[in-house]
Amino acid sequence: MNPTTTSRATARHRLTVLAALPVLVLSAACGGAGDSAGGKEKSDEIASVPDTPSASRPADSGGSGTDGGSDGSAPSTAPAGKSAFYDAQVKYVQCMRVKGGYKDYPDPKLSGHLDWTKIEEISSRPGQNEAAKGGKNGVCAPELQRAMLAEPKRDQQKDYESMLAHAKCMRDNGVSRFTNPTMSGGNAQPGGDPNPASPTIDTNSPAYKQAREACGTKLLDGLDGMQ
Repeated sequence: MNPTTTSRATARHRLTVLAALPVLVLSAACGGAGDSAGGKEKSDEIASVPDTPSASRPADSGGSGTDGGSDGSAPSTAPAGKSAFYDAQVKYVQCMRVKGGYKDYPDPKLSGHLDWTKIEEISSRPGQNEAAKGGKNGVCAPELQRAMLAEPKRDQQKDYESMLAHAKCMRDNGVSRFTNPTMSGGNAQPGGDPNPASPTIDTNSPAYKQAREACGTKLLDGLDGMQ
């Protein structure tokens, strides 16, 4: 399986990450000094980067949502009412840049959700598929867990309807095997490849990429990368 397929499958099913995080945290705690993608010492803590901006500061008036660089500096502040989620994502991004070694890891969006389009681009590079999974050996798993727990409660019915519209759009645009989402226990579960463990949809094909671009707007913020 190529890195791009692996990263997309991981992103689509990141709803299951919380269950696996205790194992990832243990792996990170037991890892050696050179476990990060950038080869940094374990003593290179996230505290060495600038503090996360407070919610009292205004958001970037230019709408870019970032004044941070790729050197681990903090992105700009969150919109009012979403500071806890946004700040948690900022800390995760900082960790991925510093401890994870992904210096170009993208800033979170103003909504607080990660930019999965850019993350998948990073994950598609040889040897960098851990960018979609909390870093090598789960080095940033604790920050990822805190960010997921801080996410505001979603409207599962709206999420389901959004993913359903996206799945239909993908099929209408030539990806005939793209499956519909489902509802399980009141939670929307992504559709996509009918067999994620052994993918039958070629996500590298021009037809798939064209359909993905055409249908991207069907997904609500925070659902991109999930199916």
